Amino acid sequence: MVIYAGKLVLAPMVRAGELPTRLLALQHGADLVWSPEIIDKKLIQCERQINETLKTVDFVIPSPGGNKPPTLVFRTYPAAEKGKVIFQIGTATPSLALEAALKVIKDVDGIDVNAGCPKHFSVHSGMGAALLQTPEKLCSILKELVTKVGEPYKKPISVKIRLLEDEEKTLKLVERLCSTGISNLTVHCRTTPMRNREAPIRDYIPGIYRICQRMKVSLIMNGAVRDRSHFRGLREQLILPEDIGGMMADCAENNPTVFSDSPLPWYDTCRQYIKIANDFDNHLGNTKYMLSRLVPGKSKFFQFFARCKTMQEVQFVIDQLGPTGEMLKDPSSYLDNCREQDKLLKRKASDLKSQQKQQEKKRKLQENSAET
Repeated sequence: MVIYAGKLVLAPMVRAGELPTRLLALQHGADLVWSPEIIDKKLIQCERQINETLKTVDFVIPSPGGNKPPTLVFRTYPAAEKGKVIFQIGTATPSLALEAALKVIKDVDGIDVNAGCPKHFSVHSGMGAALLQTPEKLCSILKELVTKVGEPYKKPISVKIRLLEDEEKTLKLVERLCSTGISNLTVHCRTTPMRNREAPIRDYIPGIYRICQRMKVSLIMNGAVRDRSHFRGLREQLILPEDIGGMMADCAENNPTVFSDSPLPWYDTCRQYIKIANDFDNHLGNTKYMLSRLVPGKSKFFQFFARCKTMQEVQFVIDQLGPTGEMLKDPSSYLDNCREQDKLLKRKASDLKSQQKQQEKKRKLQENSAET
């Protein structure tokens, strides 16, 4: 079973937490990685497929009628992630949480319930941070997962929460959650209204830890952890034991190599990220999203990557990036030429479609004329 105690882990992040980011984080010292939050109803629609080409396990939603490629929802690479990937579910219903967890439990190493996301798409459906206001429901979800997924499959069930309005209410909630049989509690040290630019509240952690220790639940703290050395420094500053873990989100999104004692500069991180994205056929839109996080906004390469329409163009741009982040060659003319080629192909396609319509119209006129 996964051991969470003392580990430094990658947070669940929508869009940013896809396979290439997780693999890059693991390569640079992340102890565990969380999947992005995936809603229970979406996961339930998925079919499990073995991708023999990539050696991955894919969970996909087939297209209606099979006319389009299936939609990839979750992909894991067992050769690198086995024993290290925790799957996070967005849910507000015990039965749906159970059905969703059973879909993936054989291919992941733990199930985590999102009870901390403050964003509208979660809370408006009673998920995420909304569950903090319905502790009975949250506890029933966790108990269902512990007894019907965790225990039978010998996989840990965990939950990620935020702080409540004050310490007393927070500690009462923690007591209830730990009594459900969960193996780990992750605490984002901010309240639901707080945003990431606000300093986290870590004063509650000692009290939370005492409850977790008494109930044999490991504890991970999340919120403004910058890198591995900062995490160590926080534990020393707060006089916290070494079995308290840390979770990184924003800083790991900006540079997944921060789990290392010697994080890479952005240009080397980009090179490694793009290679992994290519190797695992990552979606172009997601690759560009991550590059917009990895590349400093002031760098010209920020705009170069934004202009790319294919992975071939992304590769060309990264090839113009020098060993220390300098520009070897301006890729602008190459990208301009690609856009012209795109326009030409679109015009040809449009002309061909127009010709086909004219031919079809002419054929119908001839058929009508023959009938009369």
